[in-house]
Amino acid sequence: MTEKNLFFIKKLVYSAMFLAIALLLPFLTGQMQSFGAALCPMHIPVLLCGFICGPLCGAAVGAIAPLMRHFIFGMPLLWSAIPMAFELAVYGLCAGLLYKLLPKKTVYIYITLVASMLAGRIAWGAVSFALAGLRETSFSFTVFWASAFAGSVPGIILQIALVPIIVLALKKAKLMLNE
Repeated sequence: MTEKNLFFIKKLVYSAMFLAIALLLPFLTGQMQSFGAALCPMHIPVLLCGFICGPLCGAAVGAIAPLMRHFIFGMPLLWSAIPMAFELAVYGLCAGLLYKLLPKKTVYIYITLVASMLAGRIAWGAVSFALAGLRETSFSFTVFWASAFAGSVPGIILQIALVPIIVLALKKAKLMLNE
């Protein structure tokens, strides 16, 4: 086996691990539905996958996780899983792309994280708006703001606190595949 093949297999295995974590992590908050939704437990493994494995792996894991979780466990509901798949795909894509392009200093990890979170939430809002039109329901800016930002404050804080620490630890351990 060539070194290139081994690198590809390593990315594939890491991505599968992040997908498994994204599928299972919501069970930790499943008994507290509203609190679990506010913590956004599927977002953390997707962001980490983008940082660690790169933009394509991060986008793939982000797109697959909510849909796979819907079809296996029935949650999130399909009308929530579709916009969430776009949101998480953008998270993984942006995290991987910006981390690769920007300098590898700690401040840029935070910039990458915040930019990825903003881009993902905008993607979620755009898809939610489009689906609301298909379902003939309303989706106002107030609903977008409340769902994407105000209702997700605990998750946003958790992501900003946890993701950079994990990325820095994995970087120090030389486990980053996206450098």
